[in-house]
Amino acid sequence: MSNCHIISSEILDLATISSIISEQKVLKLSKESEEKINNCRAYLDSKLKSQNKPIYGINTGFGALYNVKISKENLTILQENLVMSHACGTGERVPDDIVKLMMLFKIQSLSYGHSGVQLETVQQLIDFYNNDILPIVYTQGSLGASGDLAPLAHLSLPLIGKGNVVRNGKEQSVTDVLNEFNWSPIRLLSKEGLALLNGTQFMSAYGIYLLLKSYKLSYLADLIGSMSLDAFDGRIEPFNELVHLVRPHNGQLQTAKRIREFLTDSVLIKQKKKHVQDPYSFRCMPQVHGASKDTINFVSKTFLTEINSVTDNPNIFIKEDEIISGGNFHGQPLALAFDYLKIAMAELGNISERRTFQLVSGLRGLPVFLVNNPGLNSGFMIPQYTAASIVSANKQLATPASVDSIVSSNGQEDHVSMGANAATQAYSLVNNVERILAIELFNASQALFFREPLKSSQFIEALLKVYRQEVSFVTDDRVLHDDIMASVDFIQSLDIDCNELF
Repeated sequence: MSNCHIISSEILDLATISSIISEQKVLKLSKESEEKINNCRAYLDSKLKSQNKPIYGINTGFGALYNVKISKENLTILQENLVMSHACGTGERVPDDIVKLMMLFKIQSLSYGHSGVQLETVQQLIDFYNNDILPIVYTQGSLGASGDLAPLAHLSLPLIGKGNVVRNGKEQSVTDVLNEFNWSPIRLLSKEGLALLNGTQFMSAYGIYLLLKSYKLSYLADLIGSMSLDAFDGRIEPFNELVHLVRPHNGQLQTAKRIREFLTDSVLIKQKKKHVQDPYSFRCMPQVHGASKDTINFVSKTFLTEINSVTDNPNIFIKEDEIISGGNFHGQPLALAFDYLKIAMAELGNISERRTFQLVSGLRGLPVFLVNNPGLNSGFMIPQYTAASIVSANKQLATPASVDSIVSSNGQEDHVSMGANAATQAYSLVNNVERILAIELFNASQALFFREPLKSSQFIEALLKVYRQEVSFVTDDRVLHDDIMASVDFIQSLDIDCNELF
């Protein structure tokens, strides 16, 4: 089936994930994955029958209760109690798109055959995914250390017939949904609750979602920055490849190349200049945007490693005849990556707002605040205020979360990553960058109007033509909130080929 993604040992990459999302592909386990899941479960069942010694999380309590042995007849109750007791999330609901990614990555992680779950459990997750039955998950509650315990508990509740889900945009009891599909709740066996709750899928889903968006915004920062450069009557010389080959950071080279391509046939960029230099926010786009690109690429490697890994505990190794309690659920790599991503994306917003500031300053033949009759009209004075306010908020959000740790579980879990907090901070920050770039686009479009009849490149002029159908030239003062939101919608609607992004 062309509209089906087969869960297998093949690596999930960003292009594949983007395709799964955009084409709304259904999931199916490969035969290889089914065998791995079944073999692992059979091994665990055999192990429990042949020995009576405690194995953490399988026939013991959890966390600080690891020394409490649980009888065989209570193993199902133990696992279901784990799911219910850990469903302590609060705060806002996790966006549906991210919940769906959580499900995809949990399925992928369980498919490797090191977690001891039933095939039936994984298949039920797939059925939920394929039918857009999305558990309600909350943003607060994870320390990002023993996995994303609270969020994953909420993700898992519907499997045992508990909690509510979203289906067709409406919240409803999972009991009603199970009845509608003639499905029965899963009876969790030993280890299964822990396999579902231990893991980093909350952080990972946020990370991949934000990486896809960050790559797009990085591209748009180059494009909108090129429009602003042309509108500001800027110079093309700082983007000459020779400059960047003697300091060959990959992101720097890529940014300079993009900007040269965006402005290849621009009349504006080629006209004779009265000024020798441009401000750094224009001249240093390759260096600043490029550094953010290199950071995004680094963060991407971290998250792609994570989603193609086993992150629950304990891990089961059939060939080696080992069940090992380790710490693959600890979110430290992700917490650090989120903090790095936050800083890099905040800088794209920071430099964008500076370009907006330059455009409204009445320099290089542009009217003050980009409007006729300034004074009577305030024009684009306050959109720059808005961008400045958002930039300041981003500086606060970019404060590292990973440097914090709070002891939990009676000291057993004595170092935590706070990666989940970093994830939700990054979500707010990246969405803020989108708004900052939308404001710059709004300003650049207005400024380019004042350069007519001189034109920018064919590519930029074609983009402007479409943009101005949504956001027209501002002649006199009007409610600019509506224009800013239309500009945000325009950015979100742009479909950019993956090959251009990563």
